[in-house]
Amino acid sequence: MVQCRLDKTAEDLYKEALGALGINLVIRETKGGNFAGHVESSVTLGQSLILKVAGKLGLSYTRSEELQLEPVSQDVNDLRFVAELLNESGRRLVIEDVHYLSHEERRRLAYDLKTFWDFGVFVIIVGIWSQQSLIDLNPDLSTRVREFSLSWTQDDLLRIIDKGQSALNLSIDAQVKQKLVSHAYGNAGLLQALALGLLDEAGFDVSAPEVFEVSDANLFDSAAMALAESLNPLYQSFAKRTSAGIRTRQNSTGIYAHTMAVILDSDDDKLINGIHARTIYREAHAREKRIQQPNLKTILRHLDSLQIDQDGRGLVVTYDEGQEEVSVVDLQLLLYRKFSTVKWPWEEIVQETDGRDAYQADLLF
Repeated sequence: MVQCRLDKTAEDLYKEALGALGINLVIRETKGGNFAGHVESSVTLGQSLILKVAGKLGLSYTRSEELQLEPVSQDVNDLRFVAELLNESGRRLVIEDVHYLSHEERRRLAYDLKTFWDFGVFVIIVGIWSQQSLIDLNPDLSTRVREFSLSWTQDDLLRIIDKGQSALNLSIDAQVKQKLVSHAYGNAGLLQALALGLLDEAGFDVSAPEVFEVSDANLFDSAAMALAESLNPLYQSFAKRTSAGIRTRQNSTGIYAHTMAVILDSDDDKLINGIHARTIYREAHAREKRIQQPNLKTILRHLDSLQIDQDGRGLVVTYDEGQEEVSVVDLQLLLYRKFSTVKWPWEEIVQETDGRDAYQADLLF
């Protein structure tokens, strides 16, 4: 399994996949932006795979006894060699968090997947999309890809609650159940966290001999607020990283801050299904008349890079350049913003910008 990070390329993924087999894929850039490379290995498994594939494809190889390496020259853009190495290994390639790849790299991967399929390599792709899928990026995948949604329906979540209360000798009121389900946003993990908090608030004792009843809906609100409080470090770190990027852009006239405010003030359904750039522009422009649509689209392309940490992770919301939509990646955010009492940093930035603009206007007169 290989994991995507922001700024990774398709070649990076293949290097990591082969690296797990003990094979180093060495890539160098040639003129015209093309890539060429070779593979090498100093471990028995990798050497064996290279020898088998080289013989199968009629490729030449050299052996270095001193370094115990067996490199085979091969153009990385020709995926047959990589595919044969994966096939010979007997392993299944799994690529996780594909939503971290840029739109262009997802498109390249979508075309590579068709080539892999032709060579008998069937890849498992895991990612989060609001609307656009790999088939949209490459229509040739339409008969070669099966897509599965891993979201939970409300009925699924209710069944989870029913099984849990049966196992723990609980009786949870229907209204409380509905609150749990509606605030889980189709996420079974979040449902579990809310349910545990609810039982803590209710004083549940697992050793109680009689059925334990949970009927006070106010207990849910207390549990949700406690969970939101525990999530403060996570989302305030996200907000600080984003705001740090915002503050470095001195001539932005508050466009980043206003944009983040519009996005995080949007309805749950809009964030889940995707907010179009036109909608964000319309609302941001209403807040600040100097914001122009081309400028806003430009800064949306930087939205992902503003959020990530030093490890290239940490996406909370993402911009799909192909669909021109912003959507939420981390559904816990929806619960957090509803029950948190902490302000977002960009609210302060908007105030600073408005105050600075007012001061400059006073100087003009």
